[in-house]
Amino acid sequence: MAYIRGEAREQVTMFPVTLDELIPADHVCRVIEAFVGRLDMAKLGFVRAEPADTGRPGYDPRDLLKLYLYGYLQQVRSSRRLEAECRRNVEAMWLLGRLQPDYKSIAEFRRMHSQAVTETGAELVRLARSVGLVKGETVAVDGSKFRAVSSAKSVRERDAVKRYLEQLDAADEQDEVVIDSSAVQAALEKLKSDPEPEARLMRMANGFAPAYNVQIAVDAEHALIVAQKVTDEATDNRSLLPMAEAAKEAVGDPGSLNVVADAGYSNGEQAEACEAQGIVPYVPANRAINNQGNGTLFDRTEFIYDEKTDTFRCPAQQTLTRKQLQRHKKRVIYVAAAQTCGVCPLKHRCTNAPQRFLHRHLHDGALQRMQQRATPEAMRLRRSTVEHPFATLKYHIFGHPRFLLRGLQGAQSEISLATMVYNLKRMLNVLGANRLRAAIAR
Repeated sequence: MAYIRGEAREQVTMFPVTLDELIPADHVCRVIEAFVGRLDMAKLGFVRAEPADTGRPGYDPRDLLKLYLYGYLQQVRSSRRLEAECRRNVEAMWLLGRLQPDYKSIAEFRRMHSQAVTETGAELVRLARSVGLVKGETVAVDGSKFRAVSSAKSVRERDAVKRYLEQLDAADEQDEVVIDSSAVQAALEKLKSDPEPEARLMRMANGFAPAYNVQIAVDAEHALIVAQKVTDEATDNRSLLPMAEAAKEAVGDPGSLNVVADAGYSNGEQAEACEAQGIVPYVPANRAINNQGNGTLFDRTEFIYDEKTDTFRCPAQQTLTRKQLQRHKKRVIYVAAAQTCGVCPLKHRCTNAPQRFLHRHLHDGALQRMQQRATPEAMRLRRSTVEHPFATLKYHIFGHPRFLLRGLQGAQSEISLATMVYNLKRMLNVLGANRLRAAIAR
């Protein structure tokens, strides 16, 4: 029995197949074409959005943007690999009209347009809002580490140089200290020549490595990423307010927005600022644990705070009054009278010191309200909303959680492209290609 045979390479046809016939009507390339075609490239900040009257013609930024969106969809992020795709991939040929830009032009486009690409991602979120895919009632916020293009050795050396310069600044305040200007200049040159001046050593799955902390805010309706930001902070405790504000702006500034996050975002000051803007945080509060007395002493929860009198009532029904406000540590210190503690029958269960001191966070009220809202149901919603997008970004779009571009700006360009592609995939899954193209055409 014969095999199924293809056409002979020498076969001549009267009507050759066109590129357009090779791309199905519901193909993702047609969605990319429709979306990029509706963009106001000049308003978004793309260079050469309108062709120049003189000089050598350049590539239309629309074509290079389409190439990057297609490449990230296929886990192809390297400019050299994208150049190869333009020469052999029928889908890329269809998108670019058989253009074959060289890898330098492709790489330069991504390097130059970090902010413009971020604005394009915001435009896609606005499109999602217009078709009802973003509800804007609840968003989940989370962060994850992505490896930077840097070596751990260079980061440690740079940190050592920075510490040295800080020590010199402190010593400079003392007139009797003589500073070697050549050593200072050498240290400054070391910092300038560092190829990756912004990455930080962060804890990752395999230990510490140079990385960036990627923050995303995900709408709970269809798990679309409405805001994203790349930071060089190893922890999340200063990202609650910036991400909540970015999410509120992205979803159209609703009257009230619920923001769900894990305990890493516990920050009383930022929680209070969120509430002032109509943002309701659902975050477990990170509290210090009283480890004095091996757990035999009364914990802070045993003391009842009276907001009207700004005092605490201890388990023995005695009063602790305000003693000191430490703004730099964001806390207020309360203390019981020494003579009262001295004769208290519960003192052996309260403190080993002459009197009991108690610390209250300066924004303790906001922390308590935030903690009460962080129910198990809210935390389940957080996990089901925000953890899946990170898995998709890391392993289905990036291929591996590592940046290709150096610096915060380069990392931001990559995350902006990746989140845009993620949102396109989600919108395709929810609406389908034909409905999405129809929505884009409106």
